[in-house]
Amino acid sequence: MARRRFFVDRIQGDRATLHGQDAHHLARVLRAEPGQRYELTDGAALCLAEVVSAEPRQVEFRILEALDPGPTLPPIVIVAALIKFERFEWMIEKVTELGVTGIIPVESSRTEEGLFKAAAKRVDRWRKIARESSQQSRRVRVPEIHDAVRLGEALRMPFPNKIRLEENPGSPSLLACSASWDGAADLAIAVGPEGGWTDAERVSMDGLAWKPGSLGTTVLRAETAAIAAAAVLNQAPARNLLIDTMAT
Repeated sequence: MARRRFFVDRIQGDRATLHGQDAHHLARVLRAEPGQRYELTDGAALCLAEVVSAEPRQVEFRILEALDPGPTLPPIVIVAALIKFERFEWMIEKVTELGVTGIIPVESSRTEEGLFKAAAKRVDRWRKIARESSQQSRRVRVPEIHDAVRLGEALRMPFPNKIRLEENPGSPSLLACSASWDGAADLAIAVGPEGGWTDAERVSMDGLAWKPGSLGTTVLRAETAAIAAAAVLNQAPARNLLIDTMAT
């Protein structure tokens, strides 16, 4: 069975400290004792550590050895139109498990009234969800959850690779759109709200080089589309490399 993994603020020398709710969970719920071993990461290094002392407010560790963090995740950023928060939070949890490196909540034309303003009070909760999901899925880094912005601001961000999910027929597949992506530079994927993008938003995206990409002929819920896109794109660089290798 894989060891549990926890995020700490910093691994310094041969010591690290876990604070807050994670410390309480480890000390009181898991009943950690001196000598027990866990994996720790500070977002850069990954280490095997043993408990020195366990108190509800903090757990002290001694670093035993550095561990291989594994392959780097493809840099996928989800630009997600705000939807009802229960579903938005579920989406954050799942795309975090699938390895995305960032999530940018946006207000689109069809975003329900009030969600954008309320998002400012939710972002800390969303970051907590991403952190917990990262620990569960054994990631080394927590994805960056940005503050919510207007769609136009997100569209003008200088991403090297930009795709918008498109439900209208005639768009190339998401796989085709990402066929030249090697996973080295950020790929942003824009996911619309319930009802999809407006014609004006499509025109704006076209003008800013956001390529339309399709996930198939069925119409997906916004959160389902984001999760499906993350799963497809997570495998795209390896698939593209394999195709290039077979072609040479």
